[in-house]
Amino acid sequence: MPKVHPTAIVDTKAQLADDVEIGPYSLVGPDVTLGARVRLLSHVVIEGVTAIGDDSVVHPFANLGGPPQHLAHKGEPTRLVVGARNVIREHVTFHTGTVGGRGVTTIGDDGLYMVGSHVAHDCIVGDKVTLAKGATLGGHVVVSDFVFMGGLAAVHQFGRIGRYAFVGGLAAVTKDVIPHGSVWGNHAHLEGLNLVGLKRRGFSRETINALRAAYRLLFADEGSFQERLDDVAENYAGHADVMEIVDFIRADASRPLCLPRNDD
Repeated sequence: MPKVHPTAIVDTKAQLADDVEIGPYSLVGPDVTLGARVRLLSHVVIEGVTAIGDDSVVHPFANLGGPPQHLAHKGEPTRLVVGARNVIREHVTFHTGTVGGRGVTTIGDDGLYMVGSHVAHDCIVGDKVTLAKGATLGGHVVVSDFVFMGGLAAVHQFGRIGRYAFVGGLAAVTKDVIPHGSVWGNHAHLEGLNLVGLKRRGFSRETINALRAAYRLLFADEGSFQERLDDVAENYAGHADVMEIVDFIRADASRPLCLPRNDD
C-alpha cells in the first residue's frame, strides 16, 4: 500500500504504485499517476493529467502539472509526462501542454532540476538534463540529452538546444545551440565547444579533435555559412558526432543559430 501522510490530500482517483510515499501537506489530483517508489517529500502539488516515472523524488513546494501560462489555454485536459529517476528540487514548476501545441510536456529520465527551475508548456526535455537554480525554458523548447543549463539561464520559446550543450549561468538564449556547443551572455553567443562536458562524458581525444576541426571550419571567415556547412558535411560524412551538428542545423533552417561573437 502507498505510504501517505495523514495531512496529505490524495484524490481517490489518482493512480499510485504500491510503494509510493507521499509526505506531509502534499496534494495529488484525480488524474495523476505516480510510478513505483516515487517520493513526494512534503508540501508538493501534483495536479492536471500528470504521470511521474519510477524512482523520482520531488522536494517541498514543487508544483508539477499546473496549467500552462498561456492566454489561449481554456482548461483543456493537456498532459505532463515525467520520466524515471528524476530529482526535482524545491519550487520547481513543470506545466502541461497546450491544445495549440503538442498537447503534452515531456521530461526524460535521470534529470536534475534544481531549486526554482521551470519547464513551460509543450517542451520536450531529454535524458540526463540538468537545469541549475532558476533556469527557465519557454514554451515549445526542445532540450536534448545531457544538456547542462547554468543558474538563471533562460531559453526563448521554440528554441532548440542540441545534445551535450552547455548554457552558461544568466545566459539569455534566443537562438538555437548546436550539439556540443557552449554559449554564454545576454544575448547568448557561441563561445566554442563544451570541452569540459565532452571530457567528463568520456569522449575520446580523437573525437574531440575532430569536433574542434569541424567547428573551426564551420565558423571560419571564408565563404558563406551554407558553403562551410556543406564542406563540413562532405569532409566528415563518416563521423557521427560531427554529423549530428550538421543534421541539427539542417533540421530547421528557419531557426537562427547562436554564433560566435564578432568582436571586429
